[in-house]
Order: sequence, then structure tokens, then C-alpha cells
Amino acid sequence: MIEAQRNEHTSTIVGLTNCKIYGVFSSQFVQTVGTGTTSRKTIQEVYWFAEELPDEGLVEVQALNVNCIPAGDKQRIPKDEFLDTYSPELEFYVSTVFPKMQAMQRAIMRGEQHRKDGNSYSAEFEFDQVMKVDKENVRANFGLGLTYLERGNFAKSEDIFKRLVKLDAAFSPQHKHLFNEFGMNLRQNKMFSQALEYYMRAESLDKTDENLYHNIARVYYDMGNVKKCVEYLKRSLEFCPTMQESRQFMDFITSSGKVPMFEDIPAAFDTKDTSNQGKVAMDTDTFADDTVFLNETEHGTQENS
Repeated sequence: MIEAQRNEHTSTIVGLTNCKIYGVFSSQFVQTVGTGTTSRKTIQEVYWFAEELPDEGLVEVQALNVNCIPAGDKQRIPKDEFLDTYSPELEFYVSTVFPKMQAMQRAIMRGEQHRKDGNSYSAEFEFDQVMKVDKENVRANFGLGLTYLERGNFAKSEDIFKRLVKLDAAFSPQHKHLFNEFGMNLRQNKMFSQALEYYMRAESLDKTDENLYHNIARVYYDMGNVKKCVEYLKRSLEFCPTMQESRQFMDFITSSGKVPMFEDIPAAFDTKDTSNQGKVAMDTDTFADDTVFLNETEHGTQENS
């Protein structure tokens, strides 16, 4: 694997176009320190983890933190600009960064397996180890937050929630399963205001996801706000009139006499909408009187809770 990466970087340097950019690179910039006659210019060097995006002509870069781990926000740079301003750091990647990234991934996988097996304290230990080198690691934050929720440690889970809700990466499609599980756990543990803020943060990044609107409606229902619940169910059905779960939810509310029947709900179509890729997930949970079984849905899949 390392030898392939060596060849990849060598090919990139000499200009072969059939190889992709992947690894550690550095950039330099001039910084002025001091004032007046004591001012001087220094050259600062920054190390980045870079990966060329397929078929986009862009390179995604992420700065290395003090522990030599890619962390923080990612930036996208045109490939031509990247090749002009960034220099490959092959030995640094092979000897330092790559081993640390691998060790971190192994710790995350061990933590997730411990959590799956019900070993919450072992899971906590592994996730804590990861966060010592990358405090904003999304998988470790999700894993630790879920571990705390499952253990009933709401004070610590609140701290994780506050961190996650600020991270754009926590709401990306690659973390959709963890996103969904965390949102459901917040609601099921009656942390309604946190669940709502969490889903609203997702809505600010994507206003076209009917599953997300369904989930927000589910939280409003548990908070006793039927008016807002209906508002978000209507939004869900406007985007996907065939969504059975949202229509069942609306039928339950209207049949319970809490709100009148609505004439402006989109009629169901004969064909099922299957364009669910990249969507959030629905919360599958019973109501207090067990009359309807609903889903907290997730990016094209459904999970029972």
C-alpha cells in the first residue's frame, strides 16, 4: 500500500495525469511579526492532507493538527492551483502521518465494536484515546455521545452534543447512520430541545429532505407542539407525497381529534418515490397509545428503534 502511494506521488510530481493526488503536502506563506523598526518577515510552513476528488478537477485539503492528524475544516482547491502552490511531503506522510492515521482508525473500530458488544467503558476508553489526538473526529464524537446516552450520562452527552452540532462534517452523508442514531437517542432520552436543535442544524444545510422534516415533526409531537408537528409533516409530504410514514402520522393526529383534516395535503401518487439517496433517516418508534408505528428514517433506509 505504501509503495503504491510512493508511486502515486512520484507520478504526480513528474506530471503523469493518470494518477491521483493523495497524501501529505506543505504550503508556505510569509508572515510579518513585530512592528516598526523591529518588524521582520518569517516564512511559515503548513502541512496538509490532500486528496484529489474524482472527475471534479479539485483537490480537497485539510490541515494537520499538532498531533500530525488531518483535522478541522476541509477546503477545495482547483488542481492547477494546488500543483503550483503545494509541495509533496512523502517521507513525512509515510513515516509519521500514515501510521498515526491508521492507529486512530483502529481505535475507532475497536470503540465501535465494544459499543456494539455492550462494553461501554471499553468503548469510552477507545473513543477518548482518539479525541486526545483529534478532538473534532466525527466518528469518535458520535461514538462517545451514544455511549454516554446509552449509559444515562446526560451531562456528558450534552457536552458531546454541543460539539457535534457545530461540526459541519457531522451532517455529511458519510456519517448518515451515526447522525440518525444520535438524533433518535436524543429524542428517546427526552432531550427534546437538543434533538430539535440537532435536526434544525441539519435543516440549515439541506432544506429538501422529506425524511428530516418527518423527524422534526416527531420531536415536536413529543414536545406537545401539535401545530409545529403538522407544519413539518406537511413539508415532508410536499416533497414526497408518497411517504407512507408521514401520511400515517398525519392520519393518526387528525383521527385523534387534535387537529382537523387537512385538504391541502398532497395526494398520494400511484408510484413510489425511490430517490432517497443522501437523505436523513426516519425514527421508527411507537406512540404512547401504540396506534401507529412510525419510522425515524435515514438516507434511503429505515431502522427500528
